[in-house]
Amino acid sequence: MAEKPTIYLETTIPSFLTARLSGDLIAAGRQLLTRQWWDGCRGKYEFFVSQYVLDEVAQGDAVAAAQRLEVLKDIDILKVDSEVVRLARRIVEAGLIPPKASTDAGHIAVASRYGLDFLLTWNCAHIANAEISKRIRAIMAAEGYELPEICTPEELFGGDGYEG
Repeated sequence: MAEKPTIYLETTIPSFLTARLSGDLIAAGRQLLTRQWWDGCRGKYEFFVSQYVLDEVAQGDAVAAAQRLEVLKDIDILKVDSEVVRLARRIVEAGLIPPKASTDAGHIAVASRYGLDFLLTWNCAHIANAEISKRIRAIMAAEGYELPEICTPEELFGGDGYEG
């Protein structure tokens, strides 16, 4: 039996999964789609997070943070080692992600460093961004790593009968 594809869950996934339904139509749609994907597709994948994700989901309202952490409780944690930090720094130094969003570069670095198949996110400003992904892919290749496929839950339904 083949291994399950691997996914790095970036912080927006547990956030959209557990948050109260937003009054903003786009955000609400993403929340509902994330929940539908989680319920229907999660058994097909092996999930991973990093300390970056755990630190981010632990912020804010204590009740909401506890809900986000609960969703992640059985998910393997990938180590943020010196290589991850170095790769993230390369992305920021290349001007692809601003220093104030360096954790976003960290998410990309973790998923690349550990050779995961997908990085799942709703962060389309700095992570799932077609304008920068080609350049980040080149940086990762120059460093000897392959950039995972960066996508949203909407893009990862595949041919499993989703009729959204």
